[in-house]
Amino acid sequence: MTLTLFPIRLFFAAFMMLLAWPFAFIAAIGRTGKELEKPMTWWIWTLDILLKAIMRTMWFAGGFHWVTVKGRQALPAEAPILTLAPHSSYFDAIPVTMTMASIVMKAESKDIPVWGTLINFIRPVFVSRSDQDSRKKTVEEIRRRALSNGIWPQVMIFPEGTCTNRSCLITFKPGAFIPAVPVQPVVLRYPNKMDTITWTWQGPGAMKILWLTLCQFHNYVEIEFLPIYTPSEEEKKNPALYAFNVRRVMAKALDVSVTDYTFEDCQLALAEGQLRLPSDTSLLEFARLVRSLGLKPEKLEKELKQFSESAKKRKGKTINLKEFAEYLSVPVTEKLEDLFALFDENEEGAIDLREYVIALSVVCRPSKTLDTIQLAFEMYESENDRTIVEEDLAVILKTALGVSELNVVDLFKAIDEEEQGKLTFGDFDRFAAMNPNFAEDYIYPKIADFETCLDSPSSDAPNGFCTDFTPDNMEETQYHNDKKKTN
Repeated sequence: MTLTLFPIRLFFAAFMMLLAWPFAFIAAIGRTGKELEKPMTWWIWTLDILLKAIMRTMWFAGGFHWVTVKGRQALPAEAPILTLAPHSSYFDAIPVTMTMASIVMKAESKDIPVWGTLINFIRPVFVSRSDQDSRKKTVEEIRRRALSNGIWPQVMIFPEGTCTNRSCLITFKPGAFIPAVPVQPVVLRYPNKMDTITWTWQGPGAMKILWLTLCQFHNYVEIEFLPIYTPSEEEKKNPALYAFNVRRVMAKALDVSVTDYTFEDCQLALAEGQLRLPSDTSLLEFARLVRSLGLKPEKLEKELKQFSESAKKRKGKTINLKEFAEYLSVPVTEKLEDLFALFDENEEGAIDLREYVIALSVVCRPSKTLDTIQLAFEMYESENDRTIVEEDLAVILKTALGVSELNVVDLFKAIDEEEQGKLTFGDFDRFAAMNPNFAEDYIYPKIADFETCLDSPSSDAPNGFCTDFTPDNMEETQYHNDKKKTN
């Protein structure tokens, strides 16, 4: 197929894309600045039909001979927003080209030759990474279009925000649900015997996916338009609840489970650093619970120093659940109790705030291991000589890895060459510089059956995405680990 079918398909697919470019370019003439925001005119709709035909021919040339469509696509006035899942590949652009709905894309995409012109035709909502207020502006623009009473084309959104392997639906981002208008869920299926579609971290790269797919004689794809979902008054006030309930409907249609983990949690699991997280780490659960409380670790990094100073002043004095709630400025809820239980190993009703700060530091900056260790040393070190003892090191590393037990005897002895029974961060830093693989040599062998998601993805899962994110018992909102087991 590489010598016969592949080059032919690649040529015709590229040709159809180039053929579409002049039509999209003509449509884009004069549509700049404020004029770009005007609703489509009749002649634009004519070009719209022509471009749909060209793009469908392009997909046909690529092996997508039949696209099975189930259900009826709602009119823009009925459901201004289409939510698609699961998002697993750049081939998910098929429903975009079939409907010519607007999409949310990064602003840099409009500068890509040929492809950028085609993207501009559907007038996407652009997100700029350089603009700090871009996310807010994006939500406002989606809301404006959604409330246009059908004047604007529908906005098509992939609420997962990243590619997964379709074994579950991860947490939906709230952007599509903030406008509080009816949405139409759309589910995608690729029922091929050989999966050449999925494009994630641990699977084949983008070019290999393209090569394998074009070499496959026929590629099946199913697009199912589910009934319109109209939010209740409670869901209109709570976008997270609205997103969750829509995800539940889509998961049922796909016959897959759901997981409350997010794209950011997967980044945490796969982060590269001197301390890789084990597969049974409780830090993934910690990150999930922190976000469920309305706290965003990504925005808390700047406040880590302040948190550590506050924890240091307590000098190891523990706090109860009520004090912990006051510290986080959140009410006492079941989710807060679960978060508290992660650090209350002995179920004494009290925790050391320093452990929470260490875990938060790992979640905020998973690749900056030594920064977290330095922060921890500053909280645990004695005031006289700024040193810690072996017991302190065990607590620091145990919390940073999210495990219940950890033997650091050999590591401590290796660092404490003069057998003083205490260490400074300088001692630890120098040892880490001279022994970059110290974790593998001194820590991980002590953890029974240690393995990471990166080392051992399940053989049953499609390309990439850890199956640790999709436990069998994680159905809907009922994912609550037994506290003792989690500890």
